[in-house]
Amino acid sequence: MMMHFTCTKTGKTGATFHWLKTLLPGLALWLLLAAGCETQPPVSRTALAGTNTQEVISLRESDVLKISFPANANLNTTQPIRRDGMISMPLVGEVKAAGKTPKELEKDLADLYSTQLLSKEVTVEVQSSTFPVYVTGSVLRAGKIVSDHPITAFEAIMEAGGFDYTKANLKRVVIIRQEGDRVQKYTLDLKKVMDGKAGAPFYLKPGDTIYVPEKVQWF
Repeated sequence: MMMHFTCTKTGKTGATFHWLKTLLPGLALWLLLAAGCETQPPVSRTALAGTNTQEVISLRESDVLKISFPANANLNTTQPIRRDGMISMPLVGEVKAAGKTPKELEKDLADLYSTQLLSKEVTVEVQSSTFPVYVTGSVLRAGKIVSDHPITAFEAIMEAGGFDYTKANLKRVVIIRQEGDRVQKYTLDLKKVMDGKAGAPFYLKPGDTIYVPEKVQWF
């Protein structure tokens, strides 16, 4: 996954260093996350797909799927994804589902049944799904949010009571995501959302942490 960084530097290095040393210790976490640069969300399926969650959200174990074959209703099935990430389909047997988007699974099933059906049309619908995300920082009710539907970063913050507007820096909301053995960081400007400006929603993945930093206080 490509990460894009944008930084700005000042020629007044000495002056900058002097006032940095005067910042409150409570800003240390913010400085660590910022690391001198703004991490922009990469151009990915999340950004390109917009609100089309069929192309954004990956399926995971325990998701309950409704799989329909309009040309052959006898193959229709509703079942959870097992702990091994598999589902069991009539005629073709075990099929890997976890880690794929619904659209990707639809394509795989259409290919598997291509010699048995006159129509390759297959639909995969997520009937139910629950997963945790975590919200911390300048919000009214920090903690774990359990969602049973695709949820955006902004929606999760609203579930946590919304921003603490006396302290929250809406322009630098950080999403921390564990991907394999790597930790990815995305910085979102949610002030634009509050101002009613259109933008692609950032959908969360299970286990994501949202950190809303405090505004920098100048003395």
